[in-house]
Amino acid sequence: MKNSAAIHQYSIVTGNYWAFTLTDGALRMLVVLHFHQLGYSPLHIAALFLFYELFGVITNLLGGYLGARIGLNRTMNIGLGLQVIALAMLAAPAQWLTIPLVMAAQALSGIAKDLNKMSAKSAIKQLVPDDQQGALFKWVAVLTGSKNALKGVGFFLGGILLAMVGFKAAVILMAAVLTLVWIASLILLQQDLGKAKNKPGFNELFSKSRAINMLSAARLFLFCARDIWFVVALPVFLSSQLQWTFWQTSGFLAAWVIGYGVVQSITPAIFRNNTGTVPDGKSAFSWAIALALVTAAIAATLATTLPQGVVLIGGLIIFGIVFAINSSLHSYLIVSHAKEDGVSLDVGFYYMANAMGRLAGTLLSGWIYQTAGLTVCLWAASIFILFAAVLSLAIPKITSH
Repeated sequence: MKNSAAIHQYSIVTGNYWAFTLTDGALRMLVVLHFHQLGYSPLHIAALFLFYELFGVITNLLGGYLGARIGLNRTMNIGLGLQVIALAMLAAPAQWLTIPLVMAAQALSGIAKDLNKMSAKSAIKQLVPDDQQGALFKWVAVLTGSKNALKGVGFFLGGILLAMVGFKAAVILMAAVLTLVWIASLILLQQDLGKAKNKPGFNELFSKSRAINMLSAARLFLFCARDIWFVVALPVFLSSQLQWTFWQTSGFLAAWVIGYGVVQSITPAIFRNNTGTVPDGKSAFSWAIALALVTAAIAATLATTLPQGVVLIGGLIIFGIVFAINSSLHSYLIVSHAKEDGVSLDVGFYYMANAMGRLAGTLLSGWIYQTAGLTVCLWAASIFILFAAVLSLAIPKITSH
């Protein structure tokens, strides 16, 4: 590890990221369930997240550049402040909660989320020397896994708050808590973590290595595949077709995401025990193929006479394990391949592709589910995962170990 001051600042960044993640997960579940309850169609619900994902694309591209110039501490604090504003907007009277207002609030939330993610992921590169790839893999996996576990807790929190206090009181409560976190961060997060020694030019936003480009393209297809069926189609299907309550839907998805995060955290141990080496593009290819087969199997089994609830629960557990390993591999590979000076430029570009995949997946989730159903969403996801697998083969090996 590097100097203690950087570690101290990184621990604050991580704490901020965790607090933000709780509100982000809760808000996602609140919006999906609340507006479904109000009678919005799946496509309309997907549209509410359009600006969330669209501005995530823009934020990751420009946020990486901003982080390299002004420091990751400042981009983190900007993100926290924007999330407080987004939550406050959604606390408006019910008659004001029109689709444009909700989309605008989601736009701010999307900017905030990706500023936080880019800041936290980029900061890891400042702590681990290039010749300690095993340690880097472990730290990235722990951060990514813990974030997703907390996002799962956020899903459950969103369902509980909606059932107990209602939509407006829930967002007011989350805004108040996050404001305290933001004030603490403004006081404690001072060091210019991640600021580039050589100020990057604007033209460097799109000037990337082959490794970064291939990783980014694979990530786009991987996360588009997940969100095609997971973001809108699945919770609406559980609620409308299987007649699950808010508690059941949010509780199950929360447990799933928590388990997903735990698997992400232990992925380095899986590779250490099986191969003794850190993963590369071939590893990402193999696990993507496994994920495509799992997704296709769920789709095929849903068409049989087996109970759909049993098929979905069992399939989601297997899908979650395999997808978590895929995600953890990709998160490590981008941090490893990113250049150390101005790391946020490469990480921001990569998560821009991630956001593009989520944007496409969210829109396709609402449209395909509304027109063709959950099974077709799953078949579409399988095809996108195969694209990610093929692109993974073009990722070069990491030369320093």
